[in-house]
Amino acid sequence: MLNLVILLLVPALQAQSPPKVTKDNVDSWMKELSNWGRWGAEDQLGTINLITPAKRRQAAALVKEGFPVSLAHDVIKEKAPDVSSPFSHVMTMTGVNNPGQFSVDTYSVLYHGYAHTHMDSLCHMFYQGKMYNGFPQAGITAEGASKLAVRNYKSGIFTRGILMDMAALKGVPYLEPGTPILIEDLLAWEKKAGVKAGSGDVVFLRTGRWALRQAKGPWDVGNKSAGLHASCARWLKERDIAMLGSDAASDVSPSGVDGVRQPIHQLVLIAMGMPIFDNCDLETLSAEAAKRKRWEFLLTASPIPVGGGTGSPLNPVAVF
Repeated sequence: MLNLVILLLVPALQAQSPPKVTKDNVDSWMKELSNWGRWGAEDQLGTINLITPAKRRQAAALVKEGFPVSLAHDVIKEKAPDVSSPFSHVMTMTGVNNPGQFSVDTYSVLYHGYAHTHMDSLCHMFYQGKMYNGFPQAGITAEGASKLAVRNYKSGIFTRGILMDMAALKGVPYLEPGTPILIEDLLAWEKKAGVKAGSGDVVFLRTGRWALRQAKGPWDVGNKSAGLHASCARWLKERDIAMLGSDAASDVSPSGVDGVRQPIHQLVLIAMGMPIFDNCDLETLSAEAAKRKRWEFLLTASPIPVGGGTGSPLNPVAVF
């Protein structure tokens, strides 16, 4: 009986409790983890500066097979609990109504949110009236963003990508909504995968959001989703990560920080100047990486160069 009790207690003893983080902590980290001025007072690239020519050459050398994997989820055209703004696709010329030689269609999408794979530029979020590098939020007008717009990334993202498969780490197909990912989890994955994240890398966190949606149907991801605990922000800064991506919005929700809804978004976009990939579909990547036992790859992504744009829908591609 004593042995049974000990066995029952082991999971509880091993379980990690999230550290307590308050709004005051986050406010302090906004200064402590800041990259403002690091690349000059007028810098608008932020941590993309860490993707140097040498880093791009290193990333290109990772291509051994030339095998590509899309990290974009297929567009969703129907409303659902996690899709407040479906992708609109309208055929304006078809093979039926057009006597000419061409078919034509129109796309329309409100891409921010929890449905569509997209990139957040650094003008997407404000804190105390300012954006990354101290640019004023008043610079965002009806004409768009005068600073930090997505057009700054017109040349694309080309660097080493790393998949950190948090669901696989826990031995489950998906994390339950609301599960916090801790620094200890990130370190455990690096040990398991044999890959250490470093300067100029893009880190993708797989929670299994899309696998869960496929198994049980859509839910309100914005109010309950697995993701990074606020305490992981320090790890991102210390490792000099260039970009963060996930299959939801990176932050655990609820955040666990009273008065701060998305502390990771806030610290990453505004303090560090780190763009984000949201709502990536990492299911195929997870399978292909596990098959190869390779969790690093060349990552390419090209946002639409919209002057004044706060981000862009896009299709990131991993190449093994």
